[in-house]
Amino acid sequence: MSSSDQEEGRDGKYSEKLKRINRHNFETLMKDPLQEISGSLGDLGTLLPLMIALAINNSISLSTTLVFSGLWNIVTGLLFGIPLPVQPMKAIAAVAISRDFSIEETTSAGFTTSAFVLLISATGMLQKFTKHIPIPVVKGIQVGAGLSLVVSAGTSLLQPLHWVHPRADNLCWAIFVFLAFLATGRVKSIPYAFVMFGIGVILAIVVAGRERLPHFSPWVPRAYVPSVKQFSTGALEAGLGQIPLTTLNSIVAVVALAKQRFPDRETPGVTDVGVSVALMNLVGGWFGAMPVCHGSGGLAAQYGFGARSGASIVILGCFKMLLGLVFGESLIELLREYPRSLLGVMVVVAGLELVKVGEELNTKASDLVVDEDEDLISEASDHSSGSLTLAARTMKRKEYRRVSSKEGMNRWNVMLMTVGALLAFKNDGVGFLVGMLVHWTQAGLPEWIAEKIQGISQWTKKGVHRSDSDVSDGRQALLG
Repeated sequence: MSSSDQEEGRDGKYSEKLKRINRHNFETLMKDPLQEISGSLGDLGTLLPLMIALAINNSISLSTTLVFSGLWNIVTGLLFGIPLPVQPMKAIAAVAISRDFSIEETTSAGFTTSAFVLLISATGMLQKFTKHIPIPVVKGIQVGAGLSLVVSAGTSLLQPLHWVHPRADNLCWAIFVFLAFLATGRVKSIPYAFVMFGIGVILAIVVAGRERLPHFSPWVPRAYVPSVKQFSTGALEAGLGQIPLTTLNSIVAVVALAKQRFPDRETPGVTDVGVSVALMNLVGGWFGAMPVCHGSGGLAAQYGFGARSGASIVILGCFKMLLGLVFGESLIELLREYPRSLLGVMVVVAGLELVKVGEELNTKASDLVVDEDEDLISEASDHSSGSLTLAARTMKRKEYRRVSSKEGMNRWNVMLMTVGALLAFKNDGVGFLVGMLVHWTQAGLPEWIAEKIQGISQWTKKGVHRSDSDVSDGRQALLG
């Protein structure tokens, strides 16, 4: 077969894959549109606070961020077919806000992280690296990220609130939103996130008043080229620190979570997600867009609030692009008034959704699969014409091995130590290193090191004894 025939075959397979993905997107949206729309809003609790703070700080262009993040929402929804979020790079955002970064310094930090991610993704290093990470460590990073969201929501969004003042944003509103979540948790027909978002917009409009409402202010693209000094500042002070967070949480953990939440779907691999993260910033950064990534917390949030396909984030992307293109920077004042009470509760719920993945560590983790089959299932669906259509799909059936109590306890220890170190140092890299050390220790690393040291010691002693014998033999030869 010639190389051209092989290329045509690959193109054909990829084309068929895209058709399957977008057929599923369309069917899922038609089946339950309100849940898809509701799920698309699940990650707003992470997006809005950081995006607003960066825009007010003049560290990003708000209009450009809305346009490009909306574009990436659409592209990832169409290519991957799952509600993969587009959210801020948190470490970069935190440094940019605290140190009053310029737009050029902020985007330079995103360039640095993305260039590294692109390198390890394109060369296959990331895929090889991922294969050697134990599942308990991956789940520890996921659970740690979820708890980090809960703690962050409590300290930055909910704790500063008062009980009744101001009237549109207080602890009473937070309690109401949480009780509404509990009341609607088992009622899938109620799009919780969509309803809460609508209430939040109404409250923000009331507080902002007519004078501060958005007005027609079309987006005008502008290039931001950093100087050498600006690039070094962004790269060294923020970009390098973001690398472990992006690699572990935004690629490794999100890929693992996607497989867990969508076991019957063909989800993207670490190389796909890594290249996606890199290209989003290496393109949008030149126009002042906020550094973004795909995070496991955002995926958990959107899934938890109802999203089941890429259609949800395609809708979100269209909405964000429309706002950015039409209203631009005039949105800042309205977004500034969006109730922190609503955002805080949504972030807490999203964090707890991500924490739940730890429950399956010793029962349905991917490293416990011993057999996997595909069953063909027929589904019947009614259309407006009254005809009945049969659609076939495959359902993966997996069998898992049972772990012993000792192995189960060891796996829990690895996960919990990863979580503890991540939370204590607020650093995914430290959590990863601690988790790997605990895993290696339980796998017999100390005994292996002791055995090697003992072998080297015995070899050295033999070498010394041999050299002493050679010296003695030489002396006898000279005397003889």
